[in-house]
Amino acid sequence: MADRADNRPPYIRIAGHYRDLIASGELGPGKLLPSIKSLAREWEVSNATAEKAVGQLRSEGLVRGIHGVGTEVIGQPVSLSSGTQRLERGHHTGSSWGAGERSDSHTAAVVAAPKEVASALGLHPGDKVIRRTRVYRDRHGIVAHSTSWIPGEFAQMLPELVRGERLQGGTSLDLIARETGRQVAIRMDETSARIATKEDLQLLGLESSTVAAILVLSAKFLDANQRPLEYGVDLGAPGRTRVETSETIL
Repeated sequence: MADRADNRPPYIRIAGHYRDLIASGELGPGKLLPSIKSLAREWEVSNATAEKAVGQLRSEGLVRGIHGVGTEVIGQPVSLSSGTQRLERGHHTGSSWGAGERSDSHTAAVVAAPKEVASALGLHPGDKVIRRTRVYRDRHGIVAHSTSWIPGEFAQMLPELVRGERLQGGTSLDLIARETGRQVAIRMDETSARIATKEDLQLLGLESSTVAAILVLSAKFLDANQRPLEYGVDLGAPGRTRVETSETIL
């Protein structure tokens, strides 16, 4: 089974092989992975390497260990929601949560805008912005770490945006629209992928030794006069999928 032309660490190759089988449906929910000894023999690696590969799949929420049974496939986690999808969900339900999701670890503060954020919001680097963060989870574990960057002008008129707690009565954009009349007229989503950095791994609750690709979803929201209202960045946990990249004008 070992591919000598593949220079990736063996545990990454093994995990990738089974990740593909799970994504394709060939290994469906409830199926069992081979035992550690069987994996080690099949892939010509040590038991420790085989265990590390299974641990990688476990950290991505694709499998789980059942005492006395083995390693069971949970299935491919649900797709990662874009900022636009969360906005639309908030309009209908008052919450940005997807089915089976919840959020925690809410933080909020007024900070100096990093260069990328300042550019997205039409500000100068170092200008004051509101930074709100939270973690979305479902039954598989962490779905995404989400950060919203909001122009600092809204801090005084909407002090709840600067409190480190879940917003009540809708999303930040809903609250801004009700307070100021400035509604989202233009929405732009972008999707990219990268190997998770150490900071990404920490935000997603993964071990620092983890090697995994993650999706990065960014969303920019503008009013009818093309003035920025919010810039959001979601870091998707490994194994989450997202295929759409869109720009929507309401």
